[in-house]
Amino acid sequence: MYQWYVRLIGVAACLALVVVVLGAWVRLTDAGLGCPDWPGCYGALIVPDEQHAVTKANETFPERPLEANKAWHEMIHRYAATTLGLSILIAAFLAWRNRRDPKQPVAMPIVLLGVVIFQGLLGMWTVTLLLKPVIVMGHLLGGLTTLGMSTWLLLDHVRRTDRPLNRRRSAYWPAVAGLVILVCQIALGGWTSANYAALACPDVPTCHGEWWPPDANFSEGFVMWRGLGIDYEGGVLDTPSRVAIHYTHRLGAMMTFLYLGILALRTLRRVDSAPVRQASAFVLVALVAQVSIGIAVVWFGLPLWLATSHNAVAALLLVSTINLNHATATYRLRV
Repeated sequence: MYQWYVRLIGVAACLALVVVVLGAWVRLTDAGLGCPDWPGCYGALIVPDEQHAVTKANETFPERPLEANKAWHEMIHRYAATTLGLSILIAAFLAWRNRRDPKQPVAMPIVLLGVVIFQGLLGMWTVTLLLKPVIVMGHLLGGLTTLGMSTWLLLDHVRRTDRPLNRRRSAYWPAVAGLVILVCQIALGGWTSANYAALACPDVPTCHGEWWPPDANFSEGFVMWRGLGIDYEGGVLDTPSRVAIHYTHRLGAMMTFLYLGILALRTLRRVDSAPVRQASAFVLVALVAQVSIGIAVVWFGLPLWLATSHNAVAALLLVSTINLNHATATYRLRV
């Protein structure tokens, strides 16, 4: 039973990464409302394609006529998310059934199931609340939380021979701080995407030719809640507000790059533990790749494949940082 649990957690970790990337793809192709209802699409579990079904769909939702390509983008994402949810549900059930096994974690798989259930609600609210930015950002963070927790559970299986020792003399707490900083930066990225501010500063490294854009409206750009009934598809903010969001994301990117870069290099040089050094190297590679892709996204004007890659590598950077946290909490370190 434990081996089946491990297999399902591995499947969940892979599926969570796929779902996060598909979610980015859906947002970037403006397909977030490709299906105006939930959990089906125009009242069906498969995108309508026969003429009478299309006519009925358009009559039911006259304010949002069916666009098959966008609808399929959204439904592919939902199919993958549903499969992910089922794998985690079964894994949590197996964990509970096998709870007397000393190597079987129980609490975290059940918490992970709760996260996935709430993530499903966020997916519903994303549609019913018309792409409200705070919900879209929360949906992204929920997906990454699912990815992070399933990765941690998988690493627990791989590294269950040792337990935390002397954290005060290790890189454990700096790694925790790095994870917190990265999560904040990912949240900023989600807020940037949800408010359609990815190209608010079209030049690099300046913003509209200025090192500090004087017209940026930070107070308006970070209003979390604007009431109900507003359609946020395409964004509702003016240019100064979007500039403020974009520029804050850039500043966060620089801080994250400096902190994680210094942490990874310091750990590589000073920590005498092969797994921790390997984890640091992965962080460093993912960090450089992510910053490079972020610059290229602006430089080349947000091409779809590059913008999707930016989200995918952000997820991989998160996984790498979680791996570093797990390694520093598990292995004996000499610094």
